[in-house]
Amino acid sequence: MCFTRKTTCVRRRFREFVWLRQKLQKNAVLIQLPELPSKSPFFNMNNPHHVDHRRQGLQEFLEKILQNALLLSDSRLHLFLQTQLSPEDIEACVSGQTKYSVADAIHKFASLKRRFPIEDKERKRGENDAESDSESSSSGLGHSCDDSISHGCKASTVPEES
Repeated sequence: MCFTRKTTCVRRRFREFVWLRQKLQKNAVLIQLPELPSKSPFFNMNNPHHVDHRRQGLQEFLEKILQNALLLSDSRLHLFLQTQLSPEDIEACVSGQTKYSVADAIHKFASLKRRFPIEDKERKRGENDAESDSESSSSGLGHSCDDSISHGCKASTVPEES
């Protein structure tokens, strides 16, 4: 399995990262996986510092995971990073319980050219604003993220496989 794009941009909940880490650890028991950022009982989604701190911790987690060749062979990781499939759908796909293969799921998602709802609204607003300097850039996976960092959609570089 290989990555279809150099960068990926998907939105995931913290609990999905917990699920991914558990699955990776179960499949690679001899590898010490990096920790996820701590889950604070005082986490506040309205506090930009809290959100950014957690996002950075999750980004660091993924960057460390992507350095390990054994973990890169796990189809769950590829589906997690390259599709918006739920953990349940990822499990069904990797266990052969779907009509589509892992590669089919990744390629189909990449070809959808979907946007997240907030990006559609801002794109439309930007089109109406003649002075808009908004730059549209590919974030990988077929999403066009207008100023992706401001949407919490930080493009992460994925190592290329030979």
